[in-house]
Amino acid sequence: MTMRSSNQMIHGTLLSDSYPFPKLIAFYLTQFHPTPENDLWWGKGFTEWTNVTKAEPLFEGHRQPHLPSDFGFYDLRVRETRHDQIRTAKQYGVDGFCYYYYWFSGKRILHLPLDDMLADPESDMPFCLCWANENWTRRWDAANHDVLIAQKYLPDDDVNFIKSLVPFFEDKRYIRLDGKPFLIVYRPQHLPDARKSVENWRDYCRLNKLGEIHVCAALTHGNEDYAQFGFDSGVEFPPHNLSPGRVNGFMAFRNHFRGHVFQYASIAQSYLDRVYSSSRVYRTVFPSWDNTARRKEHALIVLNGVPENYEYWLSSTIDKVKQTRGCDEFVFINAWNEWAEGCHLEPDLWYGHKFLQATHDAKNGIRRYSNFPAAGLPKHESDTSRTFMKDLRDTFAYHGMLAVSKMQSALEQRPGLLKILLPLIRVVRYFKAK
Repeated sequence: MTMRSSNQMIHGTLLSDSYPFPKLIAFYLTQFHPTPENDLWWGKGFTEWTNVTKAEPLFEGHRQPHLPSDFGFYDLRVRETRHDQIRTAKQYGVDGFCYYYYWFSGKRILHLPLDDMLADPESDMPFCLCWANENWTRRWDAANHDVLIAQKYLPDDDVNFIKSLVPFFEDKRYIRLDGKPFLIVYRPQHLPDARKSVENWRDYCRLNKLGEIHVCAALTHGNEDYAQFGFDSGVEFPPHNLSPGRVNGFMAFRNHFRGHVFQYASIAQSYLDRVYSSSRVYRTVFPSWDNTARRKEHALIVLNGVPENYEYWLSSTIDKVKQTRGCDEFVFINAWNEWAEGCHLEPDLWYGHKFLQATHDAKNGIRRYSNFPAAGLPKHESDTSRTFMKDLRDTFAYHGMLAVSKMQSALEQRPGLLKILLPLIRVVRYFKAK
């Protein structure tokens, strides 16, 4: 049962004891167990924890590594672990999990926990799937170089893909919207003909007595319009599609840093303020974000990803959704357990259960804050590291990043042109690395 608020636990403003709320769905990563593929690519026994434990702080006050508390360094092949996760998620108000689904022209990866969940009636958590249809690369960037396994989009893939989802769609726990199984596609812009694929999926489901499906486009990598692909809705995916506001020039890094640093409040507010041309976009928040464990000096780091800021973002999002659409809606949380992205509701050694408690309180109508309470910069002994030339270089680097991002989005829509330019791109990357 979902916990409800009581007067004994109120420390802020309680809107109502019968406060209606959208359903909270947390994205869920299944890479916490060894697989033959990861053994081959990264070494025997590799799991997500391998990267997590290697993370090091890059500046004074940098909260790395993120290490688990309650659940420890778990293995998702163990049912008891998943049962504990479900009990905890429900206790603090999470209504469902959205599992990433890794499917490459018939080959599935990281599927053991998902398949065992499907076979286990005691895993009594509503769920849906998000097809992570992007390349796996050695640099963890889903690009077209150093590819470990690629999406091929073969002629029969449309039918074979949707056919693989039938056992999930038929499960009574599967999340439905208006009676339709709810499916997210992470990168619809990668599909050679997205509209045709969606129609093929719909036709297959109709012919096989599954009825209609609801197909939702993740708004990632510059995509902010789901309708162009023939999808039914979109879902935000912060920190994708960032607005300007990098604060690298105010930081004192211990070593040369090539990544990007933003303030939590600026990202969250930009998402709260967004208006979309298409009407049905599901809102998403994240508790924190810092992928130093994967990307090291190339990381995207969000400062002040603390429970108080997260609570305000989630509270404001819930209120916004209620005002515009009512309570029978979804709000997504990125994520339940993206530990290598520094993005998790699960308890850690830094904050314990505070992100979970913030989730519970926001959902149940407690309103403690009227703005983002944390917005400072890390303290360091002096600001002598900041110079005019360094600020100028950071400014050019940031706008260069935006230009490259726009170019990549354009090239994704023109695979032929990408093949022609790929040798030049590789040469540029080689000299950049030097």
